[in-house]
Amino acid sequence: MKSIHLQYYPSPFGELILGSFEDKLCLCDWRYRKGRRAIDSRLQNGLKALMIEKNSAVLTKTKEQLNEYFNGKRQTFDIPVLTVGTDFQKSVWQALIDVPFGNTSTYLKLAETINNKTAIRAVANANGANALSIIIPCHRIIGSNGKMVGYAGGLPAKQKLLSLENDMFAA
Repeated sequence: MKSIHLQYYPSPFGELILGSFEDKLCLCDWRYRKGRRAIDSRLQNGLKALMIEKNSAVLTKTKEQLNEYFNGKRQTFDIPVLTVGTDFQKSVWQALIDVPFGNTSTYLKLAETINNKTAIRAVANANGANALSIIIPCHRIIGSNGKMVGYAGGLPAKQKLLSLENDMFAA
């Protein structure tokens, strides 16, 4: 049986769980989030792999790049990633990657980006199913009214991530 290698990363805003599969990052998510089981199950079933605690070169590189990000020295990530989900989810996650560092967008704008402006709720659900938090920047999505909306790491973590990026962007 194949395996997803797991490591834990204590970020300044909460603990992350990192996972790699065949030299690609497939998991960078909040360890204690609501929906943890659903995401882990989707990854294990989709990759037909078991999760084991073990390091890998990709996980080491991810930790290095996350350290740089949290220390204000990195705005983009160049880690090979593997997304596991439906074609629709993958299109939403690709649109998230395209939201520039230091900026925010809305579910409506994301829906428009993927040419499906009536799918706002489905876009929000795909955003919430993102298993590569920070790397695929779902924290950059806010409500159409400009307010903070749900985030797997919690709204305080989301606010801190946006503040970190705004501070780095201003520098």
